[in-house]
Amino acid sequence: MLRKGDRMREDTMLVTELLPKVQALPRADKLRLMQFLVFELAREEGITLLQPGQDYPIWTPYNAFDAAITLLNALEEEQVTYAG
Repeated sequence: MLRKGDRMREDTMLVTELLPKVQALPRADKLRLMQFLVFELAREEGITLLQPGQDYPIWTPYNAFDAAITLLNALEEEQVTYAG
């Protein structure tokens, strides 16, 4: 039966054996491994990541006239503060 310390030592040995093999991988395989690890960690944490093929809305400054007016007003106020 493994005790907690023994299990930790076993995991450390596994990592020390694994790292040289990871370093020897081609670039594309390293990227796939990174992607796998990120998805695995996110799954364990209950985080939903972006899924391929899905549409996700994003904000852009195009046609954001209210934002432009707000920014212009803030800049004008700032100018008055420094000028006055």
